[in-house]
Amino acid sequence: MSSAHTEAAPRIRKLSTALVNKIAAGEVIERPASVVKELLENAIDAGATRIDIECQQGGAELIRIVDDGCGIHPEDIELAITAHATSKLADADDLFRVQTMGFRGEALASISEVSSFRLRTRPADLEMGTEITVEGGVMTAPRPCGAPAGTQIDVRQLFLNTPVRRKFLKSQATEFAHISEQFTRLSLAQPRIHFTLRHNDKLVFELPAVDDLGDRIEQVFGTELRGRMIPIEGDQAGLRLWGFTGHPDESRATRKAQYLFVNGRWIQDRTVQHALTEAYRGLMMVGRQPVCFLFLEVPPDEVDVNVHPTKAEVRFVDPQRLYRLVLSSIRRKFLGLNFESPLQPTAGRSTLAAGAPVLSPELPLFSPSPSTQPPRTAYDSLVEERQRSEFAAWAKSHLETAPPREGIEDLEAAAAALEHRPSDHSPSVWPAPASQTTDLSPGGPPAPRPVTDLPGPDPVPASRSDEDLPRAMQVLDCYLVVETGDAVTLIDQHALHERIMYEQLRRRVLEGRMEVQRLLMPVLAELTPREVGLLLDQTEVLSELGLEVSSLGGRSVGISAYPVLLRRADPVELVRAVVEQIEQAGQKLTRRDLIDSLLHMMACKAAIKAGQRLTSEEIDSLLAQRHLVDDAHHCPHGRPTALTLSRAELDRQFGRLG
Repeated sequence: MSSAHTEAAPRIRKLSTALVNKIAAGEVIERPASVVKELLENAIDAGATRIDIECQQGGAELIRIVDDGCGIHPEDIELAITAHATSKLADADDLFRVQTMGFRGEALASISEVSSFRLRTRPADLEMGTEITVEGGVMTAPRPCGAPAGTQIDVRQLFLNTPVRRKFLKSQATEFAHISEQFTRLSLAQPRIHFTLRHNDKLVFELPAVDDLGDRIEQVFGTELRGRMIPIEGDQAGLRLWGFTGHPDESRATRKAQYLFVNGRWIQDRTVQHALTEAYRGLMMVGRQPVCFLFLEVPPDEVDVNVHPTKAEVRFVDPQRLYRLVLSSIRRKFLGLNFESPLQPTAGRSTLAAGAPVLSPELPLFSPSPSTQPPRTAYDSLVEERQRSEFAAWAKSHLETAPPREGIEDLEAAAAALEHRPSDHSPSVWPAPASQTTDLSPGGPPAPRPVTDLPGPDPVPASRSDEDLPRAMQVLDCYLVVETGDAVTLIDQHALHERIMYEQLRRRVLEGRMEVQRLLMPVLAELTPREVGLLLDQTEVLSELGLEVSSLGGRSVGISAYPVLLRRADPVELVRAVVEQIEQAGQKLTRRDLIDSLLHMMACKAAIKAGQRLTSEEIDSLLAQRHLVDDAHHCPHGRPTALTLSRAELDRQFGRLG
């Protein structure tokens, strides 16, 4: 008989309290942000009117929460750190009438098991406070201490006795970004509480108490976003909805900017998210997500909040009622509004102004709002006509005289035709980099030089005459119709230019020769702390792409350089687009995939758009580069750039073939 059959069966034993708490901590305490969430919820439940949060090194070294709530009675302080001890539930029925943020009584036990933990507390009616410490699950006896009314909790060296868990923590920037997100959710849910947040001794948020949700949105996200919000209200059979949703052109690539609350608790719910999507159908581009801050008030017995370890998901008795309430409330509000266009661009967004010259990557990717444009005069029209004539003559001469080139120089030469094209509000000369980098102050470009003096390759590599160029015309301000031998080809102008820009950017990155434009003074960009963390985590990758950013503390980042090919872009909007792309890509992508994803975004932003009218010279320049890319048949996203109809197919359609 084998030894396997002679071994005694393992005996069942009861786990120690310490091990049980460590297991519970694994479910509840995933990272420093989890600690912040649990402690903030306790402070809110304690009736605090002010809560101060301090973190060091992304919360890994210190998390301190100070509140002015009701405090803990000295006789209850040991129970407070014991698992499954709480003041918020008395019997099983209470579980289905929960109106507090916490109720399981396991947060403090779990946190103290995996950290160096200290709690100081004093109820307002007592003169002396009480302090208790726990070192890796080992509790000391409570002792009296001096303390202000309320509670202070210090959590140091998180995961000190679970080193494997500590190794899984990300960078300081990433961990603090998660903390900031938890802070944002809870501060939005409680606008009448004064919140502060500090990181590494720097004040990140100071949010005085306000009565209006809109004021709290402005405190956290800024005046611009608050101005794009639309108030929403609705009620239906005991359910109430209120809050704000964004203007249809204030969209995001992910649902990260959708803040949904049920009875004051932040949640994720597919039913509400689907109702939002339906409410914006036809008003927003496919794949974009609306911004919202919506609060639902539901009878406690119609929602179960005890279905997820972190209470992020809930279960409704009748989710369809909720769906109808959200959908009807938003649509009813939208019916009373006059949206000029379902896809009207926001000022500063990535859509070019109608009628602007569009072919050159030197042009602004993010045009200013029409309200910021100076009024046009007869002189402006004269200058514009002169510039267009000059560019037409320049393009024609280069198309006629450019010598042939090979390889990568072809691509560089082709891009030059686009790079050095004047815009309609600039002189007919362009500055050129003296080397790999160029200094540029935020106030304007350096001293210009004539186009004829620009160094580098000629714009178009192949020697061609007007007769050699394919006959082409633009239709619907979107497609180019080209006669090619015995066929007619329809070309998507945006898809083709996007492919050209993508390959040009990609080759420069791979060869490590991405030209960057340096700013004499960094441009300031205000982001959310979560976005700052995402951006700073990818500074090395962004540097390869020619975009150099650094933290200026709090919500601010400084932009000191960006790619020459995109030097006419608004650097702040470019950074925001990069953050959105990083967020959309997620953390599962490899470094190579992330770079490629960002290149796709940059190429798409730099490419001409559907609906943009091109001159004949611009059409010729674009078509001349079609043969210089590795794959002219597909855009970087895989969509076709052209559709060809042969003479035989046309004859067949018109019944010319017997």
